[in-house]
Amino acid sequence: MNSVQSLACIGARRYYGRADDQFLEAAPVTTVYKICRRADWEAARAQGVYRGNADDARDGFIHLSAVDQVSGTLARHFAGWDDLVLVAIDSHALGDALRWEPSRGGDLFPHLYAPLPLSAVHSVESLPPAPPAPGDRRGGR
Repeated sequence: MNSVQSLACIGARRYYGRADDQFLEAAPVTTVYKICRRADWEAARAQGVYRGNADDARDGFIHLSAVDQVSGTLARHFAGWDDLVLVAIDSHALGDALRWEPSRGGDLFPHLYAPLPLSAVHSVESLPPAPPAPGDRRGGR
């Protein structure tokens, strides 16, 4: 982002600020994404709602990603995993439960402070196995 740093997000729009405190509005984010195991997603379909994984439960919210964050999330948190799905979610359907908060490197990530209603889901796509992390010889998890 060069000299532009993430500062705040209001609703489904991301805002960026510079040292002179001027704000630049980014395009509205209409779709956010969740990467999860296929078995976890199938269980959510059977229950009618997705409540997140163990990391989500530990942190108190469901970790989501914007489109430009998906590949980094996949590489950082799912290296070597297989049988993953990418869930596309209508950000507007999540209302005030969706908050954009600083995470790694100060970037703003979408966090959902409620169970994910399946009615907000646009699509679910299979992901190819994520390459293993350097030095990881265990294969799929």
